[in-house]
Amino acid sequence: MRKFIVLLILAVLGYFMFDIFSGLHLGEPHFVNGVKDFYLSKTVSDLHVANTITSIVVNFRGFDTLGEVTVLFLAVSAMGSVLYKKRHEAGTRTVLFASSNIVRSGSKLLFPAIMLLGAYVFIHGHLSPGGGFQGGTIIATGFLLMLLAYRDFKVSHHILSYVESFAGIIFVVVGLFGFMGGGTFLQNFMPAGELNELFSGGVIGIIYVMVGFKVAAELTGLIYTILHEKD
Repeated sequence: MRKFIVLLILAVLGYFMFDIFSGLHLGEPHFVNGVKDFYLSKTVSDLHVANTITSIVVNFRGFDTLGEVTVLFLAVSAMGSVLYKKRHEAGTRTVLFASSNIVRSGSKLLFPAIMLLGAYVFIHGHLSPGGGFQGGTIIATGFLLMLLAYRDFKVSHHILSYVESFAGIIFVVVGLFGFMGGGTFLQNFMPAGELNELFSGGVIGIIYVMVGFKVAAELTGLIYTILHEKD
């Protein structure tokens, strides 16, 4: 009887999901103006941003992005609290490749390139695919590589905390400046610049750089904590 009820519920849900998706007419051209047309037109005409996704994430729906960054911060804080150990109780850091000179040399060679790539991704997030979350994650993987290759490589939690806090404060402050002149939170108040130029998009570039630093600091701190946990 229980299996029959479960199958019945799944069948009902499947029917309604099929009905919804069949009404979307996926793959067919749409000629009705809507939100997407507003985003596509305003991204180029008002913000002068080449990446429409960036303009939506950081400007039109920037408050949501602030919430996402806050959720990431809370998740990292909760994980750090669960895994917290006093300094003298911390375990020896897990180092997988310390015995391999090839991996160590390669890690030292790749680390600056990974940092440069991560910075490039979040600095040019308004011009090409990428952004603060992607660039910050790339930077965190660079630190992960060095932590796994070198036993004496260390990361300062104090510096990471300062970077994370500074980036979050700048994010909010830039958003508050949007209220000037009767605007809204995170509304652009700077010159939009020229399309496809680095200094374009107004506040979008600044916000994505801050998101990149914030994500990189939070993930690096979490990685460092996990690698120092006892088995």
